[in-house]
Amino acid sequence: MAGEDWIELKFRLADGTDIGPSKYNQSMTVSSLKEKIISQWPKDLENIPKTVNDLKLINAGKILDNNRTLAESRLPVGELPGMIITMHVVLRPPTLDKKSEKLQNDPPMKNRCACTIL
Repeated sequence: MAGEDWIELKFRLADGTDIGPSKYNQSMTVSSLKEKIISQWPKDLENIPKTVNDLKLINAGKILDNNRTLAESRLPVGELPGMIITMHVVLRPPTLDKKSEKLQNDPPMKNRCACTIL
């Protein structure tokens, strides 16, 4: 029954490429799974995640929480024994870089406030 503790997963990226399939222990957290995905991320892609917070994992339409284990996050609907489960990986856009670029390129705002009480 030790085989039931392992789950075979592959990860589909937005451009259609796959990472895996590989077997993972169901007691592994989603956060540590994301770290493994980052280490296996294709180097030829334009955007590469730097931290686990840059990624979202989606299984059966549900975004997986970093603090939960694979066993807690798993949705058994439509899964058959020995089947490879495909999870979708969404890379969050680098919003901090764009904000800092915008702040550097925009002129500083001046306070222009006028109140009229009648």
